[in-house]
Amino acid sequence: MAAATPAPDLILLDIVMPEMDGYQVCAHLKERPETRSIPVIFLTALEEEESETHGLSLGAVDFIRKPISLTTLHLRVKLHIELLQARRRLEEQNRQLIEDARLREVVEHITHHDLKGPLNIIIGVPQILLKKCELTDSQQNLVKAIEKSGYKMLEMINRSLDLFKMENGSYDFRPEPVDILSVMRRALDEVAPMLSAKKIKVAFRVDEQLPREGQKVMAMAESLFCHSMFANLCKNAVEASPNDDVINIGYKCRADVTISIDNGGEVPEEIREHFFDKFVTAGKEDGTGLGTYSAGLIARTQHGTIDLDTSVAGRTCIRVTLPSAAEVPDEIIAALAPPGSMKSTGGK
Repeated sequence: MAAATPAPDLILLDIVMPEMDGYQVCAHLKERPETRSIPVIFLTALEEEESETHGLSLGAVDFIRKPISLTTLHLRVKLHIELLQARRRLEEQNRQLIEDARLREVVEHITHHDLKGPLNIIIGVPQILLKKCELTDSQQNLVKAIEKSGYKMLEMINRSLDLFKMENGSYDFRPEPVDILSVMRRALDEVAPMLSAKKIKVAFRVDEQLPREGQKVMAMAESLFCHSMFANLCKNAVEASPNDDVINIGYKCRADVTISIDNGGEVPEEIREHFFDKFVTAGKEDGTGLGTYSAGLIARTQHGTIDLDTSVAGRTCIRVTLPSAAEVPDEIIAALAPPGSMKSTGGK
């Protein structure tokens, strides 16, 4: 087909022609990949309204009836060529965005790989020192602190790559029974200095009762993701709470498990509707708005939900639901639970 070599920017097409009419030509143009995107304008003396409707239904961008002045025709053609050029720019921008996203993923993989090399030394050397060197108690504590920080950095690297996969929908979620009561306690251990400095207490309730000795609250989830999610939410709760406050953490066990974190302090009204959106933050000089965003992403990836409740004046409540694992046999739960994970039963 002549229109394909080289392709014109626009085709003016009459309808009444010998052998093949304009409708047939337009249909052939729209069937072929190499000519499908070329704008077609019908230029005809036909007066019937049905002829215009039929032409536009075939993919034409305009329908001009004769007679028409050359100036008006030029302006109509100029308009459609400008629209075509704008569409091509948008297509190129979209292509570039897709390529940038692909490159970002490649860079993420390379960066994570390169960071893990030095971390192997940071994690490995403390283990050697603890095994082969005679260290004082204070020296052992320092070495263990270095080792713990190394593992924390390694977890952050792994989690950040997983969060990127969650964003683009490629994360392979593999749930297992997780004691989220124990996970929450470990998350609170990380903010223990902040709790102590602000004299904040933490009160646990499971179905409106104090947790029993050894009680577990099981959900189908991934333990590390639950820890990351609750660590972010607990940190936010402590930072927002006034001194001498109480943070109430409740569990309701039904078909799903609902976890509520209730603390003093209000989320500013202007960000409530977008609280779990990316980069939304208020009142923090070093806030990135990624903590609540990642919490929401993690909750949804684990087939759960997350909500903000500001109905009580002066307080904020975050509710997370996760699928329950209540029907999992006790022997499997016992095997999965970390040793000594339930040492306390009341508040913190």
